[in-house]
This record gives sequence, structure tokens and C-alpha cells, in this order.
Amino acid sequence: MADITTDVLIIGTGPAGSATAALLSTYGVENMVINRYRWLANTPRAHITNQRAMEVLRDLGRAVEDEVYLYGTDQDLMGENVFCTSLAGEEIGRMRSWGKHPLSRAEHLLSSPTHMNDCPQTYMEPVLFKTACSRGTQARMSTEYLRHEQDADGVTTTCLDRLTGKEITIRSKYFVGADGGNSKVAEYAGLEFEGKMGVGGSMNILFKADLSKYVAHRPSVLYWVLQPGSNVGGIGMGLVRMIRPWNEWLIVWGYDINGPEPEVDEAFAKKVARDLVGDPDLDVEITSVSTWTVNNMYATTLSNGRVFCMGDAIHRHPPSNGLGSNTSIQDAFNLAWKLAMVVRGQAGTRLLDSYQVERAPIAKQIVTRANKSIEEFGPIFKGLGLLDSIDPVKMQQNMDARCDDTADAEAQRTAIREAIAYKVYEFDAHGVEMNQRYRSEAIVTDGQAEPAFEKDAELHYQPTTWPGARLPHVWVFGPNGEKVSTLDLAGHGRFSLLTGIGGKGWNEAARAVGEELGIEISVQTIGPRQQWEDYAGDWARARETRDSGAVLVRPDHHVAWRSETIPDKPVDELRRVLTSILDR
Repeated sequence: MADITTDVLIIGTGPAGSATAALLSTYGVENMVINRYRWLANTPRAHITNQRAMEVLRDLGRAVEDEVYLYGTDQDLMGENVFCTSLAGEEIGRMRSWGKHPLSRAEHLLSSPTHMNDCPQTYMEPVLFKTACSRGTQARMSTEYLRHEQDADGVTTTCLDRLTGKEITIRSKYFVGADGGNSKVAEYAGLEFEGKMGVGGSMNILFKADLSKYVAHRPSVLYWVLQPGSNVGGIGMGLVRMIRPWNEWLIVWGYDINGPEPEVDEAFAKKVARDLVGDPDLDVEITSVSTWTVNNMYATTLSNGRVFCMGDAIHRHPPSNGLGSNTSIQDAFNLAWKLAMVVRGQAGTRLLDSYQVERAPIAKQIVTRANKSIEEFGPIFKGLGLLDSIDPVKMQQNMDARCDDTADAEAQRTAIREAIAYKVYEFDAHGVEMNQRYRSEAIVTDGQAEPAFEKDAELHYQPTTWPGARLPHVWVFGPNGEKVSTLDLAGHGRFSLLTGIGGKGWNEAARAVGEELGIEISVQTIGPRQQWEDYAGDWARARETRDSGAVLVRPDHHVAWRSETIPDKPVDELRRVLTSILDR
């Protein structure tokens, strides 16, 4: 007999695990989350927080969303990525990133009720973990996953209590592995992967120093420093990343993955920091040093029976594009409502198969994108002349040549500008963050053709109510004039049906089918003198249906189905769709 029983056991308290726990507890599903360590994140690993992740936090409650804004660095201070010879030295160029460009900012404002920010994992993880525990999650620290066995009714997981040295068993109906890039759960579950681990080596140097005089006039999250010959590969590029403006920082510095892992002492760390800042007398406090590897691997299978993996366990990639924790939180949003409905008996187990079908392509997409972003530094190096020689003196001369008054130098300047501008695919790839469209049995398109992307799908988000896409955000207005996002009308662990004047029959259909299936279907009517007013006509333009039509939205904000008009028998249609989606 197991020592502990729960409905869902989660291994790992990072963004994926804690978000899953918080969502399940919010949905009223008993769950437990364990962590092999005695603490939460002790380094600020993930930090870029995009709009889609913030929408998940908003769905958990405005207080959760606001707490992240409180701890995160504001979008405007995320600023413009700077390329320079040192923070005190010459600036080579910069690009407007993370929605800083006015045109990009407009797209951000039109796309979501939320805002990007920079919230290091040392702040984000406690917010999610606290939310989970305060809503009912049972948490055990210093508890290490060892192995699991599953049968027809559930999963028995054996863990080590690291405080007592004793093994304990936990029995659960379902089991989630959110245990990071070296996931033991994924390995034990026999998940299949493509790609390669350890394609590059990097070290993190965390330090404190007041760098206001070098950066406050040009706020940014990332300062890229180019000093030929100073590190592995000879290019000499290091990254100085802002953790807290403007006195807490992290340096990313490469090392040769084919050699031994470097031993970094305080003297070496201080020298690197002073060199990249460009101040030999800088007062530096080194707070920690760690090494990590650049990975290029994604899972092609995300589950095995009752065992599911998510987060870095299934998408292992460099921090390029800032996609890691954001995608992890979205993995949780996709799986949690499905687990909740299956555990409560509101859906058949085939609904859980859609997690694999919907999220595996996303894992491949972001791993591919993040590694491609590393390659896209190549044109910058080429434009600066850093690939033409391995002699640091010659490399520096090549960089300096861009300042000459010659035709060659003018061409070089053009090449540098274009190469830096092209980094928009890493630092302002709004489409990568927001354009996910699902195709699975948890979506019913009724043969409606998917709209083609009118602009670059990696750079620009394109709203649509095509089933599988995320519900478009527009502002509508309540009876007291309050402004509410269409995303706020959906989500919260339930299905939602958005309709308009002429769609009154959907109310009765939702009530009847909801009672029949034992689920809540929230009906929201938008139009003149209705529940919600669409004064600007934004919803009428975005919905892609008639006034009498309906858009059915899943608990994770993705459109499940839509009907252009109300059919003769809306009850039958809604029953057909939901029984298909829920495997009933």
C-alpha cells in the first residue's frame, strides 16, 4: 500500500511543474508536487516573460498577474539590445527588441491584455509555487524521484526522502514529469527524442555591481560584448544580462565543450566581468558561478500511458528567443484542464492523447528556432570581419575598418546594420510566441480551411477564430463600462461560448448539453444592449462569424469549434462537437 495517495503527482517545481500544480488546484483537482532540493530556483535562469505566458497567469487570477508585474522589469526597461566592445567602450549598434519598436508595440497592444516583462525565475517560480500551495497543492521538498510503475488504474512512484534517507511510495491516477533538461521521468518513461545534447558549453557568472552610468541611458536586458580573441572560438563574444536594473547582472561566457569543464575561481570571474564592462577598477561582488551546455533536442513522444512530461524535459534548447519558461507554462495550460476533466469523469481518456498531438510540434518548433537564432549571429561576425582571421589583432583591425571613409567600409556598415536588424527573429519574434494553432481530435474544424498567414508567421501574430487557434483578444465593455478582454470571458477551467444578437438559442443549448455532460459551459453574448458591448466593433471584425453564430473556446483559450450562424438544432450540434472533443 502506498504511503501517500493523490490524483496527480508532479515531479519538479519549476515553471512547468508549479504552473501545472497551480492550475490543477484552481480547478479543484487534488495534486502533489515534489522537489529533490530544499529550495526553489536559486539562480535567475529563465527571465523573458511573453504575453502568452502572462495570459496563463492572468487566467489564474489578476492578483497572480499583478504580482509578476510587481517583481518583473517593465517592458520599456527591457529596451534595445546593444552590441558593443564593452559597456564602457564603443557601441557598434543596437536593435529595438521585445516590442520596443513603435510598430511592434502596437501589435503587442492589439494582441493581448497582458504585457511582456522580464521576471527572473527566482521571482516567477515562487509566485507559481505559492499560488499552487495556497490553493490546495501538497508540496514536498527534499524528495527525490527514483522510479515509477504504472498499471491500468494508476501510477506508483518511488521517491527518496532526502531528510530521512527512507524511500516512500506515492500512488496517483496520473503522473507529470516536469523535472528539467536531464529528466529522469522522461528517461524512465521511455520517451523518444530527436537532436543532440551538449552541442556547446557556457558558464554563468552572477555578480553585483552598480553599472548605472554605463546602461541607464540605454536600458536593455541584453548587452552583447565583442572582444576578439578573448574566449572560446576566438570571436570573443560575451553576454552581460540585466537581472535587476542596474546593479544585479549575469554574464554568459563560452567554453570549449570538447575540453574539460572549466574551473572558475573568483579571480577569473571578476576579470571576465571587468573586461566585459570595460572598467578594470570595477567594484564587483561575485555571487555564483555555474556551467551549462547548449542543447538541441526535443521529444517526439510526450507521454506514455498515464505519464506525461513537459517543460525542459521535452524541449531542450539554448535560452535564445526567451522561449523556455514561457513554453513550459503553456505546456501546463494545455494539459491541466484535460487532466482535470478526465479525473472528474467529464471526459474520456482519449482527450489526453491530444496533449502529445498539440504540444510535440511546439517543442520541435521552439528548439529549432532557438538554435537557429544562435546561427544568426554569424552574419554579424562576418560583417565585422571576425571570420576572416584568427589573429585577434587582425580581427580588431577588421572591426575598426567599418569606420573608414571608403566604399568597402560603407558596404561593411550596411552589412552590419542588416545583420543586427535580422536578429528581430530572436529578440522580437512575436509570431513565434503567439501563433500556435492546434490540430487534434480536441478540435473540430468541420472542414473549415485554415487561413494563410499574410505576414511572416515568426514575426507577426495573426488573430483568427479558426478552430485550433488562440481566441483573439479585443476589449469589450460591461454594464458599468468596465473594460474586459475576450480572453477574460473564456478560460478559468471551463468551456465558453461567445455569441451575439440572434444567438439566444445557444444559451439553451449550452444549458442542456452542459447538464447532460456534467460540465460548465459559459455563454457570453456580445452586442448592443447585450451582456457585453462591442462599441468599437472590434469583436465583430475578429469573430469571423455572423451575429447568430458562436465561437466555442476551450479552457486554455484555444478555439474548439465555431459556427457561422445558429443551426436549426443548436443542441444537437453542440452535443456532437463536445462529445467528440471530450471522448464521450
